[in-house]
Amino acid sequence: MKKFDYICIGAGLTTAVLARKIAEEFNKKVVIIEKRDHIAGNIYDKYDDNGISVHMYGPHIFHTNNKDVWDYLSRFTEWNVYFHEVLAHINGKNTPIPFNFNTMKDLFPDYLTSTLEKKLIEKYDFGKKVPILDLKNSNDPDLKFIADFVYDNVFLNYTLKQWGMSPEEIDPNVTSRVPVNISSDNRYFSDKYQGHPKDGYTKMIDNMINHENITLMLKTDMKDLLKINYDKKEVIFNNEKFEGKVIFTGMIDEFFNYKFGELPYRSLKFDFLHEKDYDYIQEKASINYPNNYDFTRITEFKHLTKQKIKGTTFIKEYPQKYEKGINDPYYPVFTEANQKAYEQYKALSKEYKNIIFAGRLAEYKYYDMDDACENALNIFKKL
Repeated sequence: MKKFDYICIGAGLTTAVLARKIAEEFNKKVVIIEKRDHIAGNIYDKYDDNGISVHMYGPHIFHTNNKDVWDYLSRFTEWNVYFHEVLAHINGKNTPIPFNFNTMKDLFPDYLTSTLEKKLIEKYDFGKKVPILDLKNSNDPDLKFIADFVYDNVFLNYTLKQWGMSPEEIDPNVTSRVPVNISSDNRYFSDKYQGHPKDGYTKMIDNMINHENITLMLKTDMKDLLKINYDKKEVIFNNEKFEGKVIFTGMIDEFFNYKFGELPYRSLKFDFLHEKDYDYIQEKASINYPNNYDFTRITEFKHLTKQKIKGTTFIKEYPQKYEKGINDPYYPVFTEANQKAYEQYKALSKEYKNIIFAGRLAEYKYYDMDDACENALNIFKKL
């Protein structure tokens, strides 16, 4: 086996950014080791048997305010302009979320909508986004009414299904991701740059790692080639001491053999369905089902990809607890106790000078795609 300067574990977005920068700007040899049979991690997409491009691990919507991130990824893909809009099935009606003035018009009588709009603008200003748990603390009875309505009908049961716990048990940084919008803007995100890769995320990642200094090894478990001497803090690669750097994007607790216990994660199960007699089955790409259903949302992919093809493919998404060896980890579970457990692993990781822990699972953070890219670019600067 040829010599490498960097070993990357995992072939997702974080690795793709770092591997390309290292190969291109440092002119160093990089090997990417991926245990799955495909690149792109959880943003992997492909054409199904019906010729429709689908996201195999749930819908991924790219959005960012960071021009450097947008410009960097634009080297490797063209974009279809796409502004994500989401509906929620509430009281038998599909209505926009995050909850905004249009949602109120759908669900409340005119006199109440007018009162609520006026009070929300006076209290928070037009265009603001207010976390629902902040709104619940209001002393105004009308604002308290809308806060309680949104909490009970949009937020509570969806959170219970998604995270397996109530909103109050989760870190506010997670709950603040679903605010009340003080406007009539139906867009789910308000970022300056939004879009979907013209040829898909997998092609974008493929373009990124397509470099003469990068070697890809699929269907390869890192444990088959790489050993860690935990006493000496050394890496053994292919039976030799490795003097380069390792970029690890997997679960940090697994890397350290669960020394401080298993960190909790949430997983997902997907039911892929196809309707051959209809070009579309719903108005928007995603419809959330906060109440009365086991699944949390249905996503129809042709809204995202803009494909012109007969029939349509969609998925129902079922959150579930992550169980080692049974399903895949998707989201770290953010509670104070879990963060304290992670901090023990983080402190230990700093003792390994030639290992870089990067990405959602390795850093136990809820990174969106733009966050992951920005984080990788910042790590490279430190290199």
